[in-house]
Amino acid sequence: MATKEQQDIDPFTAMESLREALAEVGVVLPSLTVDAASPQLRLVDLGRVRADVAARLANALWKGGQE
Repeated sequence: MATKEQQDIDPFTAMESLREALAEVGVVLPSLTVDAASPQLRLVDLGRVRADVAARLANALWKGGQE
């Protein structure tokens, strides 16, 4: 079951925030969207990406964890 905090997060706001943060590190997820099929779950669909994009995303996460 989702917590109250999880229920209060707007999936569109979360998606745009993620899109902006990823853009700051040069990562674009072209399929990033809100899952319209299950609005009650507030799912953000990250979609599919090429291997080089996945590697850049992993690298950005590793760098972010080291600062």
